Amino acid sequence: MLDLGTPAPDFALPDAVSGRTIRLADFAGKRGLLVMFLCPHCPYVKHIQKGLAALLAEYRFRPLGVVAISSNDVTQFPEDAPEGLRQSALDLGFDFPYCYDESQEVAKGYQAACTPDFFLFDDQRRLAYRGQFDSSRPRNTQPVTGTDLRAAMDAVLDGTPVSAEQRPSIGCNIKWRAGNEPQYHR
Repeated sequence: MLDLGTPAPDFALPDAVSGRTIRLADFAGKRGLLVMFLCPHCPYVKHIQKGLAALLAEYRFRPLGVVAISSNDVTQFPEDAPEGLRQSALDLGFDFPYCYDESQEVAKGYQAACTPDFFLFDDQRRLAYRGQFDSSRPRNTQPVTGTDLRAAMDAVLDGTPVSAEQRPSIGCNIKWRAGNEPQYHR
């Protein structure tokens, strides 16, 4: 996992909704930046997606930058191609970019392992949180609340330390193209 305090890796990716290129620098001036690795097909993402959309809608007017990225190999999962990202964003009412990482280099830079995977950076773009949305899973009875991510976002936006107790995300592995698996994944 990417170490806490690590600077946010740079990126420039096409937004599947607007077609614009989204860059790390676009979020300058925000108190925090949430980078999420998502995809339309994953049952873990499907399980939380409405709760995630609702949570992020609450933060719409806060100084928090938000970007979703899909890095999956679309030959394995065509629904994770840009058109699928666009449709998912529209269906869920996402008002943030949903980018496609065709080369998978951005996922490697963030050491993303699964979908969903959450990386929250502070105002200095240093990693403050890398962990789960909450403890709800597709096959358990815990409600989808976003408790863990909400606590981290509130701390970053308030300029207070994020709890050191961080539980890793659990989900579907990123679908790497054959031969493109990162060293940390092997």
